[in-house]
Amino acid sequence: MMYWVMYMFYYKGIHVNYVDNQQLDKETILYLHGWGQNIEMMEPIANPFRDTNRVIILDLPGFGESEKPKEAWELIDYVSMLHALLSSLKIEKPNIVGHSFGGKLAILYASLYEVKRVVLLASPYRVKYKKQPLKVRVYKMLKKIPGLKWIAQIMKNKIGSTDYKNANPIMREILVKHVNTDLTEHAKKIRVPTLLIWGTKDEAVAISDAYALEKLIPDSGVVVYENCTHYAYLERLQQTIRVLKSFIK
Repeated sequence: MMYWVMYMFYYKGIHVNYVDNQQLDKETILYLHGWGQNIEMMEPIANPFRDTNRVIILDLPGFGESEKPKEAWELIDYVSMLHALLSSLKIEKPNIVGHSFGGKLAILYASLYEVKRVVLLASPYRVKYKKQPLKVRVYKMLKKIPGLKWIAQIMKNKIGSTDYKNANPIMREILVKHVNTDLTEHAKKIRVPTLLIWGTKDEAVAISDAYALEKLIPDSGVVVYENCTHYAYLERLQQTIRVLKSFIK
C-alpha cells in the first residue's frame, strides 16, 4: 500500500476527505468509488499511476472519512462538489474513473463539464433498480469469491456502518434519489473516449446495460470480463491495470 497524503475540502458546510499525490505537472486521474465504499476500494487501480499521473481519490460525502451531507443531495450536488474541488485545485479536463455509483457521477460530470477520458466500471445509468440492499448482496457475493475475501473484510470493517439498513435518513433518501435518477440523455452528451469495463456475471448492473450504454456514448467501447461480478475490475486487477494504462496514455 502506497503512502497517500490526506486532504480536506470544505463544501456546503461539510468536510470532504481526499488523497492527492501532488504530481502537479502530470495529467490528472480522478477516481470515484461506488455506493457504500471509500478510498481504499479504488487504491488498487490508482497506485500504478502514482508516478505517471496526478491521482486524486475521494471519500464521497457520506462515506469513508467524509462527512454526510446535511440534506438529501441529488446527483447534481455530488457533481457540483467534484467540480468545485477540481476548480480549487486548478484541474481542467481530468480523466475520470468511476465504479458503480461513482461511474454514474462520472457520466453526469462528463455530460456537463470538460473531461479528457472516462472509464465506467459497472456503472448504472437508467432507472430500474428498485430494491437496493446492494451493498449487502455485494458483500455476501465477495465472501464467496476465492482471492477476494480481503475486499469483503474491508467492506465489513471500513464501510459496514454505512449499510443501508443502518444508514441515517438523509443517506437513505440520497440512495432513493440516486436509483431513481435516469442519465440516459446525459450519456448521449459525452463526446470523449469512454471505456466500459463489465463482468458477465454482474448481478447489480447487468452486462446488457454495458452494451446499451455503448450505443448511447458515441466514442465508447466495452471490455468484457467473463465470469466476473460487479467487482470485475478487482477480480481481474492486473488486466484492469493494463487496460487502463493503454487507455490513459
